[in-house]
Amino acid sequence: MAQTRPDRTLGPQHDDFWGWCDKDELRLQRCDNCGYMPWPVVQACEQCGEARFAWEKLSGRGRILSWCSFEHDYYRGLFAVPHDTILVELDEGPLFVSNPDGFARDDIVPGMAVAVRFIDAKDRAGPFRLPLFANE
Repeated sequence: MAQTRPDRTLGPQHDDFWGWCDKDELRLQRCDNCGYMPWPVVQACEQCGEARFAWEKLSGRGRILSWCSFEHDYYRGLFAVPHDTILVELDEGPLFVSNPDGFARDDIVPGMAVAVRFIDAKDRAGPFRLPLFANE
C-alpha cells in the first residue's frame, strides 16, 4: 500500500528525477561542461552556468552526516511524531535529505552506512516511488 507523503516538487527537471525514481534508479544531474552534480535539480549549473546535463545513475550508497526528529505535527497527522529525517552524503558527493527505512533515531550513529530503497508513495499528483535509506 502506498504511503501518503507531502506533495513533491514537479516541473522541468523535477519530473525527470521522479521518472528515474519510478524505475527504482537514483539519478542526479551532472553538468556536461564542468562535471558538477547539483542537488536539488537545477535548470543551469551553479558552478559554470551551463544548461546541459546528463542524468547519472548513482550507487545509492552513502553515510549519515546528521539527523533530526520532528516533535511537532507539521503535516497534520500525515506522519506519526516524532518523525525522523536524515542527511545522507552520497558516495558520489551530493547531500540528500530523506527518511530512514527500517531504523529510527536511536539506531543512528554518525557515519552510518546506508543504501537507497524505493517505496510506493502517493501525493495529490498521484503515485510515485520515493527514495528512502536503509541501514546497509
